[in-house]
Amino acid sequence: MNEPVLGRLQHLMTLREDVESLTSGGPWVPAADWCESDTHLTLCLDVPGVQPGSLELLEEDGTVTVTGERDVPERRLLAERPGGRFTRTLTFPLETVPQSGEAQLAGGVLQVHFEKRHPTIEITARAEREAES
Repeated sequence: MNEPVLGRLQHLMTLREDVESLTSGGPWVPAADWCESDTHLTLCLDVPGVQPGSLELLEEDGTVTVTGERDVPERRLLAERPGGRFTRTLTFPLETVPQSGEAQLAGGVLQVHFEKRHPTIEITARAEREAES
């Protein structure tokens, strides 16, 4: 069975990227946190040095994929900071309203706020007493 030519080219490109990442200490994977408020779920992703124009977000099937690129200086004498292209796919820990993401980049942190499908409703003891009256 023959694979389509484009499929084989994509496979070769992936292998090439894997080999290149081996020589650079491995692929770059930005650290991420999920935070929750009553109405929103927020993804925080550490992306210092990444140009905003290189960031892309794709939301589908209960996941969000973030891609971007941080330039790597050509003449580095010491190389501890990872760079190049990254892709990070994360699964939503709670249900969200599809396509509700709003992103902002500040201080090297990408924050994407998603509206929760089921907002958290906290009832205080006082509110419960008033409701019973």
